[in-house]
Amino acid sequence: MSKILISIGIIFILIGVLYPYLNNLGLGRLPGDIIIKKNNFNIYFPVTSAIIISIVISIIFKIFR
Repeated sequence: MSKILISIGIIFILIGVLYPYLNNLGLGRLPGDIIIKKNNFNIYFPVTSAIIISIVISIIFKIFR
């Protein structure tokens, strides 16, 4: 259990450090991400981005297993 928590912490730290660079890659603005813009509010569902992030995290966990 402690290895999993340490791994999750390291992943969050890496995401925090790499966030400015990931933003420049277009992650979060991919085709398939649903954006609804109305007059006073925006609704954002990052479907494709969530799938890609899930695949990457799954691969990382399989490597460390």
